[in-house]
Amino acid sequence: MPRMLDVSEDVRAEIGDAEADRLLVGDSAPGSYDCTSCRTPGDSAQERTSTVLFVGDETAVLAFAHATCIPSQVVRVAEDQLKGAMRSITGDESPTPEGLVPEQAVLGVTSGLVLIEDDLRPALVVEPTGPIARPGTDGRGGDQFLQLLLEQGFQPTQDLNRLPGVLPGWSVLLAVGRLHAVLQPGPEGGQVAWWQAHQPLQVTEGWRAAVNKSQTVLVFAAPAGSIGQQPREDLLRDALDKAAVNGLLVAASMPLAGT
Repeated sequence: MPRMLDVSEDVRAEIGDAEADRLLVGDSAPGSYDCTSCRTPGDSAQERTSTVLFVGDETAVLAFAHATCIPSQVVRVAEDQLKGAMRSITGDESPTPEGLVPEQAVLGVTSGLVLIEDDLRPALVVEPTGPIARPGTDGRGGDQFLQLLLEQGFQPTQDLNRLPGVLPGWSVLLAVGRLHAVLQPGPEGGQVAWWQAHQPLQVTEGWRAAVNKSQTVLVFAAPAGSIGQQPREDLLRDALDKAAVNGLLVAASMPLAGT
């Protein structure tokens, strides 16, 4: 049975046209799956589904996600992380990779307008799909997402009625009216992508007008499960307020890069 699959050009390039075509006609794609983003069940025969390819140095794992959660994309991960995730799922040292879902978090980014100091401010909300471990560790130290951002200069936010401070060296890249990346200082000077959209993200006309006016983007970040996918900006604000009260929100102001 044909599947409602989205296979990005990057994924197709990695798996080949023949395998991509087999997925689309249903020969090698599961009907039901657990979304690699939100971990709830999905059905590729009934709803749009993204193919997500996790690629290590030697191993590749094809996973599936609701298209409303994340787009089809290639995610580069460390080989030991990929193999460790596969072993934890299968209990086998050498499992078959296809269709398995590694415990690899992906940063989700949502744009919205937030009312601060009587003005609607353009904001991005960053929330991983799962716990973030400190690089080079086995993850047993728990979710280190907020701590890592605090070490980068983000500030704890308990009151959304005040503008967060500017984070030196960071910026938000907007090009041709679409969101491309959040940039951070590079280890050898210049800037590198802290987060980069697989495909440039659309923003609303209101958001674009606000950012062109202020030339600044407010970036809020919270651990997995703190904010969630909110269908309206008032609900997004409520979720941000709750995360702030619970001590689960950090923020920074970043200049706009691009147009």
